[in-house]
Amino acid sequence: MLYIFDLGNVIVDIDFNRVLGVWSDLSRVPLATLKSRFQMGESFHQHERGEISDEVFAQKICHELGLSLSFEQFAAGWQAVFVGVRPEVIAIMHKLRDQGERVVILSNTNRLHCQFWPSEYPEVSAAADKIYLSQDMGLRKPDPAIYQRLLNEEEYSAEEAIFFDDNPENIEAARKLGIHSLLITDASVLPAFFADR
Repeated sequence: MLYIFDLGNVIVDIDFNRVLGVWSDLSRVPLATLKSRFQMGESFHQHERGEISDEVFAQKICHELGLSLSFEQFAAGWQAVFVGVRPEVIAIMHKLRDQGERVVILSNTNRLHCQFWPSEYPEVSAAADKIYLSQDMGLRKPDPAIYQRLLNEEEYSAEEAIFFDDNPENIEAARKLGIHSLLITDASVLPAFFADR
């Protein structure tokens, strides 16, 4: 079997409120104001597909949120999204690989975040056979093409794959392709799924 893991809130806990908190502290824009304005819109999607640079992305988000931040300040906030790794998921990934299963990561992410998490959480890369990143592929979930490309590269059929993600849209898109998919609503879901198998 091919096991496909999302990164954020599946393997590593993330929290965008932490990002907004840092930006609020640095800019003196009230946190409530930032929360009301922040959305993962088109510039967010362009960044995750690798279509715009980190600097252009920072400019666009600062403009959307009314922030006056240097790129370094923006980046400091952007990296604050990472809370910590879920060791129980890392253990599951290693166990699957020990059993001869194929384990990959498929993440909507961006270069700025990839300057941070691989060195901060080296155990993530060590637990996967391969990592597929949206900015390298020029595609992002839930675009069906990103799943199809992964299946093609891995040489597995949809029926031979299981996908774990915290976003209902991503899960729905994978299911439509015939990939068995499990929505991860909290940290207990994955360990419970494997305990039952």
